[in-house]
Amino acid sequence: MRVPHGPGRPAVLAGAVSLVLALTPAPTAHAETHHDPVQHGSLVLVGGGLKDDNTEVYGEIIRRAGGDKARIGVLTAASVPESQDPDAADPDKCSNSACNGDYYASLFKKHGAADAQWIPVDLDHVANADSDSVVAQVNSMTGFFFGGGDQARYIATLLHGDAHTDSKVLAAIRAKLSQGAVVAGSSAGAQIASGPDMVSGGDSYEALRDGSTPGYFEDPTRLGYFPHGGFGFLRSGLIDTHTGTNGREGRALRLAADTGHERVYALDENTALVVDDPGTSREAITVLGPGGIAVLDLREARARTIQAGWALSDARYTYLTDGDRYDARHWLTRPARGKRILISGAHTPVPANADVFYSVNNPNGTPYSFRTTARALASTRAQYTATASTYEAGPRFTIAFAKRPGFAAWSSDGIAAQTLIDMRIAVAPTDPVQ
Repeated sequence: MRVPHGPGRPAVLAGAVSLVLALTPAPTAHAETHHDPVQHGSLVLVGGGLKDDNTEVYGEIIRRAGGDKARIGVLTAASVPESQDPDAADPDKCSNSACNGDYYASLFKKHGAADAQWIPVDLDHVANADSDSVVAQVNSMTGFFFGGGDQARYIATLLHGDAHTDSKVLAAIRAKLSQGAVVAGSSAGAQIASGPDMVSGGDSYEALRDGSTPGYFEDPTRLGYFPHGGFGFLRSGLIDTHTGTNGREGRALRLAADTGHERVYALDENTALVVDDPGTSREAITVLGPGGIAVLDLREARARTIQAGWALSDARYTYLTDGDRYDARHWLTRPARGKRILISGAHTPVPANADVFYSVNNPNGTPYSFRTTARALASTRAQYTATASTYEAGPRFTIAFAKRPGFAAWSSDGIAAQTLIDMRIAVAPTDPVQ
């Protein structure tokens, strides 16, 4: 079956890069936008890789949109437009906004929605973002789903230039959300929910070595970000996606430290961060799906640059799994029913890890490497600290994991750690710059 366009790394936007770069102001921390606070709706944000048979996540979106009366508006402007897809005429190979919109619409109907329709806004139809007829279509929907691809295309199609103001279509979606609708998205469709300093690309090693730069870059390893952010649906933390499969914990930590954010929601694939009443004092978060969501806490973290390179100390790593709840206002985790604090009798040493961020340069690397070391440490009584390192050197970075007072691991089987709360994380260069 054809897989919708949704690469883990941003692609070069033919005909749109210059427009997006024009939107990027000089670097400032916490650049403000003009969005009204969300009051009553909910978000279902997936870290990419949403499988067709994930009935739990698709079912949750549909339930929140009205169950068997749900009408889902599908937005796929993050995909390449039909005019740029060489396989546009082949229904089995096409991967553009129009055919991906139809693809997701059929999936929502398959999972029980009464109706699902593509909202025809993309780089081929930018004017539709201010079309009254398309706004009427949006207003007839009870929920919305933003597909994957490149979040920069959402900025180019649904926001107005340097002013970063809403198009009519985006304003209508924002109004529906404030009135109780659900807004969901996967990969770029989750990223675009970000407020200020939305990530635009980058890999973890280069992020730790070189830092972040405002803008959008053709080099996919360079850590870039948009100071004005995305649509600002979720503002209690930065958002990153494809975290474990692409080893993005490092870039998430660096971007947060560089831009002055205290929290990052780092989403794994095929798993959703479900947010009720986003942007209010009642904001409540639940994790849904087979993977997990990392919450990176930098409230006490200290970043500094030493002779060998960039370093970070006293960050905290919480990893939430299916059914766990999180109170963003009070920074509290409530593990799901059926999970208990893990009191492990195992004395197994933590395995060595020489590629903590699953480098694309390592043919023998494994995904979820960072989480694997954290869970191994949580599951043993043999160690209270463990270290892992980057595959690349010049400098090589060492990641230190520590179980300090306040740390807890929770498990549903009493053997393996699943949910982790407040593991300490430090990053340090361990050899000189070459």
